[in-house]
Amino acid sequence: MFKIFFFFFFKVVIYISSNFNLVKLQTTQFLYDTKMCDCENSEDVNRGKNRSFLVESNVSKSENIESKTEGNEISVDNAKKYKTRLYKRRWVIVSLFSSYSLCNAFQWIQYGIINNLFMEFYNVNSFAIDWMSMIYMLTYVPFIFPVTWLLDKKGLRIIALAATSINCVGAWIKVASVKPHLFWVTVLGQFACSLAQVFILGMPSRIASVWFGTGEVSTACLIGVFGNQLGIAIGFLVPPVLVPNVGDMDELAHHISVMFYITAGAATLIFILVLIMFQEKPDIPPSQAQVVMQNMAPQESSYRASVGRLLHNTPFVLLLITYGLNVGCFYAVSTLLNRMLINHYPGEEVNVGRIGLTIVIAGMVGSLICGIWLDKTKTYKQTTVAVYLLSFVGMVVYTFTLNLGHLWAVFITSAALGFFMTGYLPLGFEFAVELTYPESEGTSSGLLNCSAQVFGIIFTICQGKIIDYYGTLAGNIFLSVFLLLGTILTGMKNSSFVSLGICPLSIKNLDCN
Repeated sequence: MFKIFFFFFFKVVIYISSNFNLVKLQTTQFLYDTKMCDCENSEDVNRGKNRSFLVESNVSKSENIESKTEGNEISVDNAKKYKTRLYKRRWVIVSLFSSYSLCNAFQWIQYGIINNLFMEFYNVNSFAIDWMSMIYMLTYVPFIFPVTWLLDKKGLRIIALAATSINCVGAWIKVASVKPHLFWVTVLGQFACSLAQVFILGMPSRIASVWFGTGEVSTACLIGVFGNQLGIAIGFLVPPVLVPNVGDMDELAHHISVMFYITAGAATLIFILVLIMFQEKPDIPPSQAQVVMQNMAPQESSYRASVGRLLHNTPFVLLLITYGLNVGCFYAVSTLLNRMLINHYPGEEVNVGRIGLTIVIAGMVGSLICGIWLDKTKTYKQTTVAVYLLSFVGMVVYTFTLNLGHLWAVFITSAALGFFMTGYLPLGFEFAVELTYPESEGTSSGLLNCSAQVFGIIFTICQGKIIDYYGTLAGNIFLSVFLLLGTILTGMKNSSFVSLGICPLSIKNLDCN
């Protein structure tokens, strides 16, 4: 597994140094099971077929996929004969996932948003508290590969139980760490929660495709991402309220203990609900595409081979880089928000939390609007470039208004930054699924998240050191430069990236209904 990890990094380095004019669309097997292939009547089917285009280098690949599938129990040609059904239970499944994703995401940021208070309580430096957030990113990188393999081999229920049980254990470990000399215990608890996160981040697209119909996949994926973002929002807002800046250490310990007990109780309740109610998959598939996917030959879904193919997919590698740059900047801003703002607004811990909440809430609205815009216009490349460019502009404006002494200005610029930066998240996931069909959604989203974690660690460490030595302004300019680079790389994507209405070649004979 670690060989794959190192191969990924070498691929990124080689690609950065290569000629970006060689970027070409290397796959046209777009995922049938998404809202972008919105063929709801025969007229739409014909239009979808007429709009299909062939890339010469992929014709043989498409034919190979079809020929392999014909030997299975259910072939591409006769999959349309099988019954499909949508269960009401699908909303329970995605809601449960959203809930435990929320609980885990809350714990990611609960230390960083009151960085100065935990520094005082545990008598450690700011860099040590920064690692309470960065440990989520560091843990993800080596563990995503075995966890993705486990997802493909064992399915959704095992992964959900692992995520909720480990998250629950981590929360209770932290309950036992509320002593100034037990910083190592709270690190252990945070490590457990960070391990649980690995079982969570790659799940939204898989749950959406396994449980939801063709017209609901984007909505289901959005709900899954929504839970994570809401958890971060609550993580910004609640800790400064539950743990006020008090001078007495015993009182501070009491407030920290209350926060940890509430978190552990919620994690325990969610684990019990998942244990009782979370189902692996519906008895009858929700779509004809799932009929085909669930009956593919084992060699077609080989995890190692899938990773290899993805890392040789040039457009996907470019997406890995640009996605990592954007989301890595978001992770750095989130982790260091307390340090940036307290330098300019001492004693405003509660307002720092509210600003963090503003960033995430604005981002959730941005995600929703971007999704609706894409569904209606299908202008994927233009939308992605625009959102990326506006993320850069938002970061620049935020950078130069931070030290003006007006909190209301920081609220406004933070909202603009969050709207565009967080709004980019679902765009990356949806485009990755499109570019990598018929590869596993878990594999592609896992690699995207891996890229984001790596860039997040690098940006957080570098910006933190820059803030220590040169100030907040220099640290934010550092992030702005990389957002500008990401904007340029996104704009350099080849115009061969087609609009999102094309039915996949490998299942082009299926009825889209």
